[in-house]
Amino acid sequence: MDNLKISSKNQSTNQDHGKIFASWEFPEFIKYQRNTAWYVFTALIGLFLIIYAVYTYNFLFAFIIVMLGFILVIYMAKEPMTVRFIITEDGLELNHHFYSYKEVDTFWIIYEPPEVKNLYFDFKSTLKPSFSIPLLNQDPLEIRTVLLKYLREDLEKEEESTTDLLERKFKL
Repeated sequence: MDNLKISSKNQSTNQDHGKIFASWEFPEFIKYQRNTAWYVFTALIGLFLIIYAVYTYNFLFAFIIVMLGFILVIYMAKEPMTVRFIITEDGLELNHHFYSYKEVDTFWIIYEPPEVKNLYFDFKSTLKPSFSIPLLNQDPLEIRTVLLKYLREDLEKEEESTTDLLERKFKL
């Protein structure tokens, strides 16, 4: 699954977006192994929030908690699809969705193995959220070298995003 292709000769060519510098695949999300305690704890928190919502006559909040429970159950039953990420000379391709370098503002890498190995991109448009790409077993220095040719690196960001941290800590 960790098929990194980096070549100083730029061996591969993507007809739509120029030469391919790097390419790898990763799962859409991490499917965590959860023990019984995790399920009991999560159910108790959900139940407490529903009781609190009913006690305060906030039925919309209770409905939202129930819906979040259903979404969580559906999400946990789903198998992650494989996502392909490609760095080309014209931009970034994420599962056939292309982002030109003109759209991307900065990138940064948070590399604290074994738990955190992510590549982040921030867009110039405030309407597009940042996104992270797991590096898995890729060499972050080689990826950084390629991206520095086209993008500015944000050296001030030294920690993973709050979303990624919460997903990892709470096994969501």
